Amino acid sequence: MIDKKTLRARMRATRERFVLEAHPGIAVPPAFLDRLEHGLTVASYVPMGGEADPAPLARAAVEAGCEIVLPHVVDRATPLRFLAWDTEAALIAGPFGLHQPAHTAAERQPDIILTPLVAFDATLNRLGQGAGHYDRAFVAFPHAWRVGVAWGIQQVESLPADPWDVPLHAIATESDWITP
Repeated sequence: MIDKKTLRARMRATRERFVLEAHPGIAVPPAFLDRLEHGLTVASYVPMGGEADPAPLARAAVEAGCEIVLPHVVDRATPLRFLAWDTEAALIAGPFGLHQPAHTAAERQPDIILTPLVAFDATLNRLGQGAGHYDRAFVAFPHAWRVGVAWGIQQVESLPADPWDVPLHAIATESDWITP
Protein backbone atom coordinates (compact mmCIF):
# COMPACT_ATOMS: atom_id res chain seq x y z
CA MET A 1 0.00 0.00 0.00
CA ILE A 2 1.24 3.48 -0.85
CA ASP A 3 2.32 5.74 2.04
CA LYS A 4 0.17 8.72 3.04
CA LYS A 5 2.66 11.40 1.98
CA THR A 6 2.99 10.01 -1.55
CA LEU A 7 -0.76 9.45 -1.83
CA ARG A 8 -1.47 13.03 -0.68
CA ALA A 9 0.80 14.46 -3.38
CA ARG A 10 -0.73 12.28 -6.10
CA MET A 11 -4.32 12.96 -5.05
CA ARG A 12 -3.82 16.73 -4.69
CA ALA A 13 -2.55 16.85 -8.27
CA THR A 14 -5.46 14.68 -9.47
CA ARG A 15 -7.98 16.87 -7.64
CA GLU A 16 -6.53 20.12 -9.00
CA ARG A 17 -6.51 18.80 -12.60
CA PHE A 18 -10.13 17.69 -12.22
CA VAL A 19 -11.27 21.10 -10.98
CA LEU A 20 -9.44 22.90 -13.81
CA GLU A 21 -10.99 20.65 -16.43
CA ALA A 22 -14.50 20.02 -15.09
CA HIS A 23 -15.66 23.00 -12.95
CA PRO A 24 -18.18 20.80 -11.14
CA GLY A 25 -20.39 21.61 -8.19
CA ILE A 26 -21.30 19.46 -5.20
CA ALA A 27 -24.76 17.87 -5.29
CA VAL A 28 -27.10 18.42 -2.33
CA PRO A 29 -28.60 14.98 -1.69
CA PRO A 30 -32.03 14.49 -0.07
CA ALA A 31 -30.38 12.50 2.76
CA PHE A 32 -28.41 15.62 3.71
CA LEU A 33 -31.50 17.83 3.57
CA ASP A 34 -33.38 15.34 5.76
CA ARG A 35 -30.80 15.82 8.55
CA LEU A 36 -31.11 19.59 8.64
CA GLU A 37 -33.20 21.17 11.39
CA HIS A 38 -33.70 24.77 12.41
CA GLY A 39 -31.15 25.71 15.06
CA LEU A 40 -28.47 23.13 14.22
CA THR A 41 -24.87 24.31 13.92
CA VAL A 42 -23.16 23.27 10.69
CA ALA A 43 -19.39 23.56 10.35
CA SER A 44 -18.39 24.38 6.80
CA TYR A 45 -15.05 25.58 5.36
CA VAL A 46 -13.60 27.82 2.66
CA PRO A 47 -12.09 25.57 -0.03
CA MET A 48 -8.52 25.90 -1.20
CA GLY A 49 -6.20 24.07 -3.58
CA GLY A 50 -8.84 22.18 -5.55
CA GLU A 51 -10.94 21.16 -2.53
CA ALA A 52 -14.59 20.56 -3.27
CA ASP A 53 -16.64 23.64 -2.37
CA PRO A 54 -19.23 22.91 0.35
CA ALA A 55 -21.19 26.10 -0.48
CA PRO A 56 -24.27 24.28 -1.88
CA LEU A 57 -24.52 22.24 1.34
CA ALA A 58 -23.95 25.32 3.52
CA ARG A 59 -26.60 27.28 1.58
CA ALA A 60 -29.09 24.46 2.13
CA ALA A 61 -28.26 24.54 5.84
CA VAL A 62 -28.81 28.31 6.05
CA GLU A 63 -32.13 27.94 4.21
CA ALA A 64 -33.15 25.33 6.81
CA GLY A 65 -32.36 27.77 9.63
CA CYS A 66 -28.98 26.37 10.66
CA GLU A 67 -26.07 28.45 11.92
CA ILE A 68 -22.84 28.24 9.91
CA VAL A 69 -19.49 28.08 11.65
CA LEU A 70 -16.03 27.87 10.13
CA PRO A 71 -12.82 26.31 11.41
CA HIS A 72 -10.26 28.59 13.01
CA VAL A 73 -6.69 27.29 12.92
CA VAL A 74 -3.87 28.74 14.99
CA ASP A 75 -1.04 26.40 14.03
CA ARG A 76 -0.35 22.75 13.26
CA ALA A 77 -0.47 21.56 16.89
CA THR A 78 -3.36 23.59 18.33
CA PRO A 79 -6.81 21.96 17.96
CA LEU A 80 -9.07 23.83 15.58
CA ARG A 81 -12.08 25.66 16.96
CA PHE A 82 -15.36 26.23 15.14
CA LEU A 83 -16.26 29.92 15.21
CA ALA A 84 -19.53 31.62 14.32
CA TRP A 85 -19.61 33.28 10.93
CA ASP A 86 -22.09 35.72 9.51
CA THR A 87 -22.04 34.91 5.80
CA GLU A 88 -21.58 38.62 5.05
CA ALA A 89 -18.64 39.06 7.44
CA ALA A 90 -15.12 39.40 6.11
CA LEU A 91 -12.74 36.55 6.79
CA ILE A 92 -9.14 36.97 7.89
CA ALA A 93 -6.04 35.25 6.58
CA GLY A 94 -5.01 32.25 8.65
CA PRO A 95 -2.07 29.87 8.56
CA PHE A 96 -1.57 27.53 5.60
CA GLY A 97 -3.44 29.95 3.29
CA LEU A 98 -6.76 29.51 5.11
CA HIS A 99 -9.56 32.07 5.24
CA GLN A 100 -11.26 32.03 8.63
CA PRO A 101 -13.27 34.10 11.11
CA ALA A 102 -11.37 36.37 13.50
CA HIS A 103 -10.30 34.69 16.74
CA THR A 104 -12.78 36.91 18.61
CA ALA A 105 -15.84 35.28 16.98
CA ALA A 106 -18.00 33.12 19.26
CA GLU A 107 -17.00 29.48 19.53
CA ARG A 108 -19.73 26.93 18.77
CA GLN A 109 -20.18 23.17 19.04
CA PRO A 110 -21.03 21.73 15.61
CA ASP A 111 -23.87 19.27 15.05
CA ILE A 112 -22.71 18.57 11.49
CA ILE A 113 -19.12 18.89 10.27
CA LEU A 114 -18.59 19.34 6.53
CA THR A 115 -15.06 18.11 6.02
CA PRO A 116 -12.54 18.69 3.24
CA LEU A 117 -10.30 15.82 2.26
CA VAL A 118 -7.57 14.72 -0.09
CA ALA A 119 -8.79 11.14 -0.66
CA PHE A 120 -11.38 8.69 0.65
CA ASP A 121 -12.27 5.01 0.31
CA ALA A 122 -15.51 3.02 0.25
CA THR A 123 -15.39 2.44 4.02
CA LEU A 124 -15.40 6.26 4.48
CA ASN A 125 -11.85 6.57 5.71
CA ARG A 126 -10.48 9.97 4.74
CA LEU A 127 -7.02 11.25 4.03
CA GLY A 128 -6.73 14.86 5.14
CA GLN A 129 -3.96 17.42 4.87
CA GLY A 130 -1.88 15.63 7.48
CA ALA A 131 -2.06 17.83 10.58
CA GLY A 132 -4.87 15.83 12.23
CA HIS A 133 -7.07 18.88 12.88
CA TYR A 134 -10.29 17.22 11.77
CA ASP A 135 -9.56 13.87 13.43
CA ARG A 136 -9.04 15.71 16.72
CA ALA A 137 -12.24 17.70 16.13
CA PHE A 138 -14.15 14.45 15.51
CA VAL A 139 -12.96 13.16 18.88
CA ALA A 140 -13.83 16.46 20.58
CA PHE A 141 -17.34 16.43 19.06
CA PRO A 142 -18.21 12.71 18.95
CA HIS A 143 -21.93 13.28 18.34
CA ALA A 144 -21.42 15.49 15.30
CA TRP A 145 -22.43 14.01 11.96
CA ARG A 146 -19.23 13.85 9.86
CA VAL A 147 -19.78 14.54 6.15
CA GLY A 148 -16.86 14.53 3.74
CA VAL A 149 -17.09 16.86 0.75
CA ALA A 150 -15.08 15.63 -2.23
CA TRP A 151 -14.92 14.99 -5.94
CA GLY A 152 -15.67 11.45 -7.09
CA ILE A 153 -12.16 11.16 -8.54
CA GLN A 154 -10.78 11.40 -5.00
CA GLN A 155 -12.02 7.90 -4.16
CA VAL A 156 -9.28 5.29 -3.92
CA GLU A 157 -9.50 1.54 -3.39
CA SER A 158 -8.28 1.69 0.20
CA LEU A 159 -6.49 4.03 2.56
CA PRO A 160 -3.93 3.28 5.23
CA ALA A 161 -5.69 4.04 8.53
CA ASP A 162 -3.85 4.95 11.70
CA PRO A 163 -5.40 4.40 15.15
CA TRP A 164 -6.26 8.12 15.44
CA ASP A 165 -8.04 8.30 12.06
CA VAL A 166 -11.81 8.75 12.47
CA PRO A 167 -14.02 7.63 9.55
CA LEU A 168 -16.82 9.74 8.14
CA HIS A 169 -20.56 9.04 8.27
CA ALA A 170 -21.16 10.07 4.64
CA ILE A 171 -19.50 11.73 1.66
CA ALA A 172 -21.09 14.17 -0.79
CA THR A 173 -19.60 14.41 -4.28
CA GLU A 174 -20.65 16.09 -7.51
CA SER A 175 -22.82 13.07 -8.35
CA ASP A 176 -23.07 10.72 -5.37
CA TRP A 177 -24.05 10.42 -1.73
CA ILE A 178 -21.81 7.73 -0.27
CA THR A 179 -22.61 5.96 2.97
CA PRO A 180 -21.22 2.75 4.47
